[in-house]
Amino acid sequence: MEYQVRPRPGILMSLVVNTLSVLAVAYVLPGVHVASAWDAFWVAIVLAILNSTLKPLLVIITIPFTIITFGLFLLVINAMIIFFAEGVLNGFTVDGFWWAVLFSFLITALNSFLFNLSGKQG
Repeated sequence: MEYQVRPRPGILMSLVVNTLSVLAVAYVLPGVHVASAWDAFWVAIVLAILNSTLKPLLVIITIPFTIITFGLFLLVINAMIIFFAEGVLNGFTVDGFWWAVLFSFLITALNSFLFNLSGKQG
């Protein structure tokens, strides 16, 4: 059996896909508001930074809660990351916890779909 290494997408491609996902999901969800495409780009950047720095720390700290809830506490962590991004950015608002959970779920699903469509892993 031959092992194939899939190339990872470049940072620019990831930011473009994430920006498009943020725009599309914010358009569909009435509880998530993005003022402009430029603000969606900044949302993608801030989410990337928070997901690579703050999220791993939160996951480690909350391991007991995650185990007790069979992993569902990760939804709370994702919502927290969304709210942190909302606090940093002016052109991005989320109306509540469940909108943040749904937003993070749909962003993840759409990003996976778009990266699979392009033949690259995200």
